[in-house]
Amino acid sequence: MTRRTRVLRLPTAGPQDTAPLAAAIAAGDVDARSIVAIVGKTEGNGCVNDFTRGYATLALKLLLAESLSCPLAEIEKRVAIVMSGGTEGGLSPHLLIFCREEVSSPAPAGPRLAIGVGLTRPFKPEEIGRAAQIEETAAAVTLALRDAGIAGPADVHFVQIKCPLLTKERIEEAARRGAATATDETYHSMALSRGASALGVALALGEIGEAPEEAVCKDWSLFSRVASTSAGVELLRNEIVVLGNATGWAGDLVIGHDVMSDAIDADAARRVLANLGGETVAVLAKAEASPTGEIRGRRHTMLDDSDIHSTRHARAVVGGVLAGAIGDTMLYVSGGAEHQGPAGGGPIAIIGRV
Repeated sequence: MTRRTRVLRLPTAGPQDTAPLAAAIAAGDVDARSIVAIVGKTEGNGCVNDFTRGYATLALKLLLAESLSCPLAEIEKRVAIVMSGGTEGGLSPHLLIFCREEVSSPAPAGPRLAIGVGLTRPFKPEEIGRAAQIEETAAAVTLALRDAGIAGPADVHFVQIKCPLLTKERIEEAARRGAATATDETYHSMALSRGASALGVALALGEIGEAPEEAVCKDWSLFSRVASTSAGVELLRNEIVVLGNATGWAGDLVIGHDVMSDAIDADAARRVLANLGGETVAVLAKAEASPTGEIRGRRHTMLDDSDIHSTRHARAVVGGVLAGAIGDTMLYVSGGAEHQGPAGGGPIAIIGRV
């Protein structure tokens, strides 16, 4: 038997909308037992109080638990669910369903899309954004790489992570134990968690030699070219999905990536498309407002807007740029690219059918 990765891209009518996935399961288009990861975009604000992520996650867990006749706790063990809030501009809410199947057909001569999943232990509030999160993430990425059978870091094209954040309740709980958190600002905790997780990826893949705690959200020279991290209130551990190409996998899907040097670098997407050829199945990218306050020498005001946070502006800008280059708005664009690509830029990965 040979492993095969399948990817379904399903539009949603709201965070609670699992009907497209339920229909696919009922029609036999996907076997619920084969689902190992779900990555999606919801129309929430993407901030600390974005409860659409948890709402969507719960709806998916309920559907899968019913389909598999198992308790919710079992779904948490077998499926990594990464929901990213924020579909600003023209971004279209959707789900990417990743399936790992066993097939009898032989593997082709060339590498095909491979997927590995990893989970860290739950983090204490005082560990978020610090060395423990970096180190645990690096270890889990290494295990996920092995799970996918990917030969080495050069064959990894995207590492998607859902990571936790701090709430006032979590900060106070740590304080009652005499522990101090990395920050007492809940929104900043999202950046610290994303940044520490991304440095964990870079460390695991050998992109950097070391990842000191004091570098988190400070030393922008340290980054991963394939990490994509998204923080949410709905979990306390890191859930990791490693995507790459590997021999020994069947199917007709491959993945490629590049790095956007800034928010308007559409050429990065065009380079990936040119290398892949064939039909575009899914697009995953990171976005952030340049911390210098400029894009190619022109001043931007995303960091000065007190009404709309910069991550929301960045998703809209990058979403528009990529939609124009690719010709589709059903794109996974996640905001907040701390240590994910160069400052002001971010990785972009495309899954294509050959």
